[in-house]
Amino acid sequence: MLGAGFAGLAAAYDLAGAGHEVVVFDPLDRPGGLAAGFRDERWAWPLERFYHHLFTSDDAILDLARETGFADRVLVRRPVTASFFRGRAYALDGPLPVLRFPGMPPADRVRMGLAIAYLKVTRDWHALEDVAARDWVIRWMGRAAYDAIWEPLLVGKFGPRHAEVPMSWLWARLHKRSMRLIYFAGGFQAFADHLQGAAAARGAQVRLGARVGRLGRAATGLSVDVEGEAAPLAFDRVIATVGPHLLGRLAPDLPPDYLAGLRALPYLGAIVAVLALDRRLMREVYWLSMDKREFPFLACVEHTNFMDPEHYGGDHLVYLGDYLPPDDRRFGLDDDALLAEWLPWLTRINPDFEPAWIRRAWVHRAAYAQPVVPLGFSAHIPPLATPIPGLTLASMSQVYPWDRGTNYAVEIGRRAAGHVLAGAA
Repeated sequence: MLGAGFAGLAAAYDLAGAGHEVVVFDPLDRPGGLAAGFRDERWAWPLERFYHHLFTSDDAILDLARETGFADRVLVRRPVTASFFRGRAYALDGPLPVLRFPGMPPADRVRMGLAIAYLKVTRDWHALEDVAARDWVIRWMGRAAYDAIWEPLLVGKFGPRHAEVPMSWLWARLHKRSMRLIYFAGGFQAFADHLQGAAAARGAQVRLGARVGRLGRAATGLSVDVEGEAAPLAFDRVIATVGPHLLGRLAPDLPPDYLAGLRALPYLGAIVAVLALDRRLMREVYWLSMDKREFPFLACVEHTNFMDPEHYGGDHLVYLGDYLPPDDRRFGLDDDALLAEWLPWLTRINPDFEPAWIRRAWVHRAAYAQPVVPLGFSAHIPPLATPIPGLTLASMSQVYPWDRGTNYAVEIGRRAAGHVLAGAA
C-alpha cells in the first residue's frame, strides 16, 4: 500500500481484516496524508496543515469512525460560513441569509434558492456533466447570482479553467453539503492515529518515514523500491493511494498511452498559511470565502470560531489558503515572502488587524491537492485497475463527481480494497 492517508488506512484496515498481509508505506512521519496535523508546544490538540471539516452527510468516514470505535470523538457544530462582498462578510448558510443577501435583486435571490433546492433533491448528475456550471447558473439563478457568488467560488477553486468546470461538480458540492459541520476531538490526526492502530490490530504494518521509489514488475507480482532497503520488496498486489502524476513517475513501466492519460489529468496544488493570533480576527465567522479577483487567497478560515481556543493554548487560529498551478511562482517563495504578500490584506477583513497580533505562523504546501474536472470528465477517470496486473490506483481524481476530501478518500480506499479482494477470490 502506498500512502498512509485516509484512503490507504481504510484499505489497509479492510484488507487486513480479510486476512491479508498488508504493509503501508508513507514518507511522512505520521499518518493522515493531507489531513495530517502538526502541533505547537502550547496546544493540547494538533491542527491540520490544510483546513479540514466534515459534513453530516459524509457517511463513508463517519461509518468507519463508528465501526472502529471512534464515534464518541465526533463533534457536531453549526459555525457561520460567509462570503466577502463589498467590504464585509455576508452569511450564506441558509435560506434566510440568502434572501437577505444584497448582492443580487430580490427576484434572483429567490431564483437561486429554488435552484439550490432543486439541486439538493435531484440525483441525476449525468445530465449536468456536459454543461458548464457557469452557463447553468447564469440561466437558472441569474447573472447577478453568478457574478456575486458562483464566479468567485469557481475562479478561486479552478483559476483560469473555471469556465470549463461542469455543473455536475457544482451539483455534488450543493447536493451533499450540510449546514452543520463535523470535527474530531483531537483533530483529524487523532482519527488517523486511531485508524492506524485499528489496522495494526488486524495485522497491518504501517511504515512511516518510508519513501518509495520505483514500482516494477517482479517474477511473481510486483516489486517496490523502498529507501533504506538493500533490495526491492516483492508484493502480490499494490494499491497506490497517490496522485496520478506521482504514479506515472513511480511506475514508468506503465504503457505510454496510459501514462499520457495520467499526465493529462489536470490538477492544482495548495498553499496554506496558519496564523496563531492573540485575539480573534473575525467576530463569529468560521469560513469566509474570498473573491480572488480582489484578494490573493481564496479562503480565510478561523478554526477557533469552530473549535474552542482552549484546545490550542488560547491561540486564535486562522488559515489563509489558495489553490494554485503547481508551477506558480508562489511555490518558490519562502515563508516570510509569502506572508509579506498576504498579511496586508487582512486589514480588509478586520481594519484593526496588525502583524503584532501574530504569535507564530506556519506555511504548508502540497503539489497535488485539487483535481481539475473539465466538461465530460467521467470519460477520462482512470479505472481502479491499471494496465500492470496487481497494481491498483485509488486517487482523488477518481471520486468525481464528488469533490476531494477525507470522506471520499475513505470511500475510494475501501472501494480499492474491495476490488483487490474480488480479484483475490
